[in-house]
Amino acid sequence: MTIKKVWLDESEDECIACDLCASAAPDVFEVPEKMVVLPDADLEANEDEIKEAVDSCPTQVIKIEEE
Repeated sequence: MTIKKVWLDESEDECIACDLCASAAPDVFEVPEKMVVLPDADLEANEDEIKEAVDSCPTQVIKIEEE
């Protein structure tokens, strides 16, 4: 499956800006005050790193859509 979309879902919990996502996938995520997905991020080329970021997020607020 290919990742088509990545977003921050704070409907249940909030991003705590721990920076684990940016450590796992620095070409996809940045954490100025809370996680943001870089607009020019190549999701397909960074799939493994994105999945690692999702799995390591302590608040589980990173969501992905796969096709």
